[in-house]
Amino acid sequence: MAVAGCGSHAARIIDRGGGIVTEASVLTEVEWHRALDETSTARVTIMPQGDCCERLGKVRSWRHSLAIFRDGILVWTGPIIGIEWRQGEVEVNAADISAWLSRRVPHDSIIFTNVDLMRAAEWLIADGFAPDDPGHAVQTVGEAGVYGSREYTKDVGQTFDHLTDLAETGIDFTVVGNTIVLLPETHTATVGRLSDADFPDGLVVAEDGASLGTRWVVAGDEDGDVLGSAGGSHDYYGLLERYVENTSVPDDASAAAAAAAKLRASLPVPVFVDSQQVTISPLAAVEVNKLVPGWCLDITSAETCRTVAQRLKIVGLTVTETGGDGDDPGGESVQVQVAVTGAEATS
Repeated sequence: MAVAGCGSHAARIIDRGGGIVTEASVLTEVEWHRALDETSTARVTIMPQGDCCERLGKVRSWRHSLAIFRDGILVWTGPIIGIEWRQGEVEVNAADISAWLSRRVPHDSIIFTNVDLMRAAEWLIADGFAPDDPGHAVQTVGEAGVYGSREYTKDVGQTFDHLTDLAETGIDFTVVGNTIVLLPETHTATVGRLSDADFPDGLVVAEDGASLGTRWVVAGDEDGDVLGSAGGSHDYYGLLERYVENTSVPDDASAAAAAAAKLRASLPVPVFVDSQQVTISPLAAVEVNKLVPGWCLDITSAETCRTVAQRLKIVGLTVTETGGDGDDPGGESVQVQVAVTGAEATS
């Protein structure tokens, strides 16, 4: 049976042409994340050895990328966005490859008419990388099952903003290595099961009341010429109305479909389970490499007043490793955040 284990990390700096700038042979700290529907980040602190210092002095933001390996397997990569050179150490900060889409705009104008929204997401990514591709792949897990129309205009808006708008209306995305994974919001495939015994230092169950909405209104423009809504007064919560503008929505039917998707994601109140700053037990029956946002974990917990026993979607992962200092022996820590929304079953 596979278990989380205690991983060991390595890193390297890669040139945009594919060549290795330097191996980070001595790491004093590593931290990498995976996130649902947003750009994840990573950070390493390197103690230069030999000619590594000279090589690290030539590292530049956006020109070079950071690659992180756990037990020899690539778990994270993306462009470097910040570097700090200090006496005896270099700190490198990076973002995953979706960060490139925050620096791209649509390069063509296009209108999608009543299509599965996954087609629009695939086009945005392909168009964003078309003029200058640092190396990416796309994996589409399944159809969104949400149909509508979308319109994008050349040079108007950031590509990543358009993608996150879609992520609010029926699709999910995450990044694993150099692959952008697209999957339906209703995806419920599980990668493991965790219970209180797998969180020896406890966890937190929290409601996100700020995200609740019983009626959603989506407008395609500020004048209300394109408008759609879903929901209404709720027997339990009453009436909580939310309004949002999405200029890529060209017609009322698509606005209504977008509103229905938002309603599913915000009713009932989204519930999150977070392992805080504690690590998943190394004996937990999960593989860290497979803890990918958008997939699910079966969670059973009765240690708080809010009991949980259901399949929850992974929305975030944080993995850190430190070399230790003084009385602290260091080691690896794995934190996972999972959530239940209207797209999953509730208890």
